[in-house]
Amino acid sequence: MRGNIKSILRVSVILLAMFAIAGCASAPSDDPESLAEYKKINDPGEPTNRFIFRINQGLDKVIIKPLTSFYRGIFPDPLRTGVHNFLNNLKTPVVLANDVMQGEPERAGDTVMRFLINTTVGIGGLRDQASDWGYEAHEEDFGQTLAVWGVGEGPYIMLPLFGPSNPRDAIGKVVDFFLDPINWWAENADNDWVPLTRTIVSGIDTRDQLWDVLDDLEKSSIDFYAAIRSLYRQRRNEDISNGTGSDKNETPNFSGDFELAEPDDTPKKSAAGPKK
Repeated sequence: MRGNIKSILRVSVILLAMFAIAGCASAPSDDPESLAEYKKINDPGEPTNRFIFRINQGLDKVIIKPLTSFYRGIFPDPLRTGVHNFLNNLKTPVVLANDVMQGEPERAGDTVMRFLINTTVGIGGLRDQASDWGYEAHEEDFGQTLAVWGVGEGPYIMLPLFGPSNPRDAIGKVVDFFLDPINWWAENADNDWVPLTRTIVSGIDTRDQLWDVLDDLEKSSIDFYAAIRSLYRQRRNEDISNGTGSDKNETPNFSGDFELAEPDDTPKKSAAGPKK
């Protein structure tokens, strides 16, 4: 399985890079204000990114949104919340590994406690009992770890199916995949269906979580693509700073109006940031 995935990743990265280079927008050279805005947006592949964004929208309307609508219609909110909690609990080893790599022992301790509490009292992670007991959830991934290590985000990119990203976060996704012990077990046990099933269910869960947010944003935005780009950057900067940019990190995770984040002003985490 791993060999096939590596081959697919290599081909995908090469094709995407070639496609993006071919569709790069030219930087304005005779207008200082336009050039400053171009650098601030940091989206040199915007023509290609918008094309991929339209494809993603089409797939969402034809496949993902109908599947999610069916999921929402069949399963009541408490059951969907249980699925969401269960999936988050499965991510604990990856979150813990990135807590450690970022040098955050307090958050690593919280992650361990959350896993122990939710796996036992929380019935295998279906209930988020740990939050009720003061151990709040937080997101960590290797993209954030790279940011802590001083790696720049690079230009904004729109990935097929996966949506908004940048080179740092795209690399982070690949590393997190190989950090996940469930994927190790699936490979060794020849259960290739496990990562695929988990990815599909996680995708439907994410679309469920963003149902109202995306609908409202699309209706209220003059430029839906630019709004998604801005929302993504704001969320990632909040994640990287452990929410220190605001009183509480409430920006939806993709993952009103949002200001574009300065690419060179990405907040850095302290060694022991505040709990989210």
